[in-house]
Amino acid sequence: MGDYFIKALACGDSLRVITTVTTETVREAQTRHRTWPTATAALGRTLTATMMMAAQQKGDEKITVTIQGGGPIGAIVADANTSGQVRGYVTNPEVHFDLNAQGKLDVARAVGNAGFLSVVKDLGLRENFTGRVPIISGELGDDFTYYFARSEQVPSAVGVGVLVNPDESVKAAGGFIIQVLPGADDAVIEKLENRLKEIPPISKLIDAGHSPEQLLDDLFADHDYRVLQKHSAEFYCDCSKEKFGDSIAGLGTKEIQAMIDEDGGAEVTCQFCETHYQFTADELKALMH
Repeated sequence: MGDYFIKALACGDSLRVITTVTTETVREAQTRHRTWPTATAALGRTLTATMMMAAQQKGDEKITVTIQGGGPIGAIVADANTSGQVRGYVTNPEVHFDLNAQGKLDVARAVGNAGFLSVVKDLGLRENFTGRVPIISGELGDDFTYYFARSEQVPSAVGVGVLVNPDESVKAAGGFIIQVLPGADDAVIEKLENRLKEIPPISKLIDAGHSPEQLLDDLFADHDYRVLQKHSAEFYCDCSKEKFGDSIAGLGTKEIQAMIDEDGGAEVTCQFCETHYQFTADELKALMH
């Protein structure tokens, strides 16, 4: 099957866990936005983390993550729903550097560490929940971990990784979120911390063919976990010509007439998925109130 995530409880139900493989999801994003390797890794890590965060929510809730670290990549924006559907983009997709000292894609240099990671949760209420924390590393996994600790007061470990082929296509992508539930034993936390230091990077495990189930085994070698849910994940954008038409209609008659007079129509491009929508002069006239 394609990409999917698994939700589980581990270590006597004292840890909440999500593992996922998002290779096809990130591959779709790379193809649509034509990102260069370092930008692909940054966008892919953000898409993976955002999708897992949204999967923790309930009902029709949505999450939007914006990362503005001050680096050359500009802003990274991703949003996702509880059904594993995620979309996103970077301001500057053509960003790439030599590998860093660890021999990895230099995501921290692309993202920067002089800005903020913000999360908006659309809970279907009049007021959205918004949390914002400083970027502490730009590697993103550490930054999402810091977000959970600071903004939601939940001790967590977030691992996200993307491997890119020499031809700039996506080789492997995925991640995990582990969260400590109230009452968890200190020994459980210490054991987890030690385990996270032992295992290979998440992208290497996925590149070796590990599924979300096998990632659980990698994280909890004693198999002390129980699976709660398995669900598909995908790059999905809900944009449409009708929605963009509504936006154009909101500009007012004067603006729309200017489009007709100057360009004889309009072309709109969705930032999230790069889909182009054409509006003829007649279609624009129909949008006038």
